[in-house]
Amino acid sequence: MSLPIMFPAATVLVPGRMIVSMFLLWVVSIAAHAVPALDVSGDEIRLTDFPVGYLVDNSQSLSYETVRKETFEAANNTATLGTGASVTWHRIALHNSGAEEKALYLHMPMAYQVRAIEIYEERSQGVVGQAAVDLNDASDNPLMHRGTIIYPFSVPAGETTVLFVRSQLYSHQWFAAEIYDDKHSRKALVGGHLDIALLVGMMMALVFYNGLLYFATSKKENLLYSLYLISGVVWIALSYGLIAKAFNMYGDAVFILNLSVFTMPIFLVLFMMVIFETREFYVTEHRILKVLLALLVAGFGYGFFDIEGALIPASSLAALMMVVTFSVSLSILRKGHPLAKFFLVGHSFFVVFNGLAVLFYKGLIEPNYLNSHGVGVGIVLEAITLAFIISYRIKVLEDIRSQQDELKRQAATDPLTQLYNRRYFMAEGGYLVEQARATGEQVSVITMDIDHFKLVNDTYGHHVGDLVLKDVADIFQKFSRDRDLVARFGGEEFMILLPGAGHAEAEGCAERIRQGVEKHVVQAGDNVRIRVTVSLGVAQVSSATESVEDAARRADKALYEAKAGGRNRVCSAA
Repeated sequence: MSLPIMFPAATVLVPGRMIVSMFLLWVVSIAAHAVPALDVSGDEIRLTDFPVGYLVDNSQSLSYETVRKETFEAANNTATLGTGASVTWHRIALHNSGAEEKALYLHMPMAYQVRAIEIYEERSQGVVGQAAVDLNDASDNPLMHRGTIIYPFSVPAGETTVLFVRSQLYSHQWFAAEIYDDKHSRKALVGGHLDIALLVGMMMALVFYNGLLYFATSKKENLLYSLYLISGVVWIALSYGLIAKAFNMYGDAVFILNLSVFTMPIFLVLFMMVIFETREFYVTEHRILKVLLALLVAGFGYGFFDIEGALIPASSLAALMMVVTFSVSLSILRKGHPLAKFFLVGHSFFVVFNGLAVLFYKGLIEPNYLNSHGVGVGIVLEAITLAFIISYRIKVLEDIRSQQDELKRQAATDPLTQLYNRRYFMAEGGYLVEQARATGEQVSVITMDIDHFKLVNDTYGHHVGDLVLKDVADIFQKFSRDRDLVARFGGEEFMILLPGAGHAEAEGCAERIRQGVEKHVVQAGDNVRIRVTVSLGVAQVSSATESVEDAARRADKALYEAKAGGRNRVCSAA
């Protein structure tokens, strides 16, 4: 069915020459399946949404002379025709009903996607200008401007200029054309791709953060997530022209980077296997993911030999990947995995937006921003959710580690005084003595006992005795060094290991402790103030042969001597 042809109102008032122009415009439109010529007689020309004609060249060998006689189908100036139209001709007719010649510019903002472009400028059924751009040799081509082909042409007053554009792509047929006057052409080239740069910047920040996490924790999920993000960054920067604009790179050498369309889902599937621990806990789901992974790896490997052939089924494989990964994560959620619900939220974004993109790439839906940028938007939204999953998993692991550390601490400490217990002291003390033996450092041991502690318990009760033990333990820590190992051996008996301390230094430490306890008053309740004293024995460990147990026994003998000598004193072992 033909479309109605809209003429400028001004042409109705002008006889003669304009009547002839209107007739020619009508004839041209009928020949192109009623795709009307665009009126460019206005003061400002900025055409970004208009109909064009297209013709798929299945033979990939039709010449301009042949094509101009063919019938063109109607399409939009921004369209995708899927994988079955690698060579396509587009026809754009422009009529100038004004009195002055129009100097215009054809912009092809997605030219970085193509392999080659040919442009024929026709007027009065003859070629008045033409150009060809081979993207393998486009870096220095004057028509190529940071990924956009800009072709200057003119439309004389009262005449029609027809542009025939031959677009040869690798796998999926993309087309985008815009028409500007000089002022708007310059504006169109300023800025652009800021949204893509923002997406890439966000993902690179996540890559850097997770790279640091991987080196800090050596967790596989951080590495796989970073590789997934890097693949996404490459694909987004390539597909949306950021590489072309930033680095002025085009053609076959850059097109190979489209293999990232396989590496993204590969790393996502591996990430799922690790984060959900499918090998250990979800055997059926693990097998399904392995089959999907094998298909993706096969496609990736085939791409090194035939990248165009590998990309033809890529959108179908992407659809399969989305269905499988969504179904697997839903199955894992039903089996109670706590992270599955978060993964499903992020993956839902990925599935919805990538689903739109797959339909767009196959030419099944009309192009708009969300459709054409669906993969990029989906990747970023999922990437943010996966970052939350990693953070949540780190929190869970840290909570488990903290609980384990707390259990270890409880197993190693005395619950009343919070000093180390006898078992930990002997194990850690043995290690410190061995370390001192290797470095030639001196080590000493102090044993301590609260004088007449049984009398405190019998007189005031065990709750007051506990207060005394805690206060004395605080004094031991106050007058010992940070590196000293202070432990309660049981009852009122305590032990300190002093790495790097000889006999004289250990005696000095013991004396400071004795004086500190002697001066301290334990507040045990209303008008109950208690003073206690301690007796201490000191022994230096013989680093050549003696163990910490042997040194402790000698310090105990010195402690008994202190008690026998009247208590509240320090004695040293021979």
